[in-house]
Amino acid sequence: MTATSPRLNAPHAHPTPGLWRRLLAPAIEPSVFDFWAGMVNPIWSWSRPLARIVARRVEAADTVTLVLKPNAHVGSFQPGQHVNVSAEVNGRKVTRSYSLTGLPSGRRRRLSITVKRVEGGTLSSHLVQHARVGDVLEIGPAFGDMVLPAQLAGRWLFLAAGSGITPLMSLTRALAARKMPVELTLIYWAKTRAELCFIDELRALAAREPRFHLHVVLTHETERLADEHEGLISLAQLEALVPSLAEQQVYACGPGGFVEAARQLTQGRVRQFQAEGFTPAALPPETDTAPTRLVNVHLARSGRTVQVSTGTSLLEALEAQGLNPPSGCRMGICHTCVCPRHSGSTLDTQTGETQSEPDMAVRLCVSRARSDLSLEL
Repeated sequence: MTATSPRLNAPHAHPTPGLWRRLLAPAIEPSVFDFWAGMVNPIWSWSRPLARIVARRVEAADTVTLVLKPNAHVGSFQPGQHVNVSAEVNGRKVTRSYSLTGLPSGRRRRLSITVKRVEGGTLSSHLVQHARVGDVLEIGPAFGDMVLPAQLAGRWLFLAAGSGITPLMSLTRALAARKMPVELTLIYWAKTRAELCFIDELRALAAREPRFHLHVVLTHETERLADEHEGLISLAQLEALVPSLAEQQVYACGPGGFVEAARQLTQGRVRQFQAEGFTPAALPPETDTAPTRLVNVHLARSGRTVQVSTGTSLLEALEAQGLNPPSGCRMGICHTCVCPRHSGSTLDTQTGETQSEPDMAVRLCVSRARSDLSLEL
């Protein structure tokens, strides 16, 4: 975090002063304290980072923004970062990663996440369809490196596809709050107009800020407005919309396939490229040549052995067996699902490398089994 970047301040809002808390710590059972403190205020806790939903608004089709009031244990963040969000759904704690779309708001301490419902997504469906003002969520530490540098200069190009707009919206808002100190172009792909998030705010910003250029690309609309375009990402499209492509510093976010396409199209043609994909990119066919089969995974901590497919991530394969390993972003960024692999071989789907070093930490969400395994679960 730089001196010029917004940060969520953390004034003490805890019901017990810091000195009392240190003195009482040896005699306090945190879960008991949380139970009784929660009777007074649902976000008071001994150490758990919690936030209460204080506002809810529909952002686009199947998409809502939740404005949250955090307690003192929720840490700071930089625009562009993500947090793991947890809620109890049908008696089970479910955790997923969401970008922080709002900016810190000083003494009032507010943050916001924007959630699109994913078909079959337990937490996204709960947050979009059932979460209401007053509900309490657990908030993990912020993570992610796609943030603004300490010294801003040059021209910037944001490439957003679908829900990939969320971290880039936070960065755009941060630049707008600083009176747009650099030239910024945002190209935003969506299937339909109804799925566009923040579109009125973005169009208003483009109208008043000469350094901000907005291009909306719709892939499944038959008619388009004056500032809307068509077609999947391509070099011809990028060169037409961004004449100064060679001068751009690029941030891209979206599905793994979109991010990989953006990476390949801009390679050697821009000053800098950084990206985050919210789904892993598919392995090239020549990399993933091993036939799919079942292997045994021994769970050292529980003593259980299960069979999983080598054709899917270890996280998804274990969940299909009824297990619930810790997880968050599901795209290899947050490291919540990291687990020691005592023996066996795994494939890293992000690098295409097969690894078999004993007692090595693996990210379950982006690793596939290549042989029988022993995991510390």
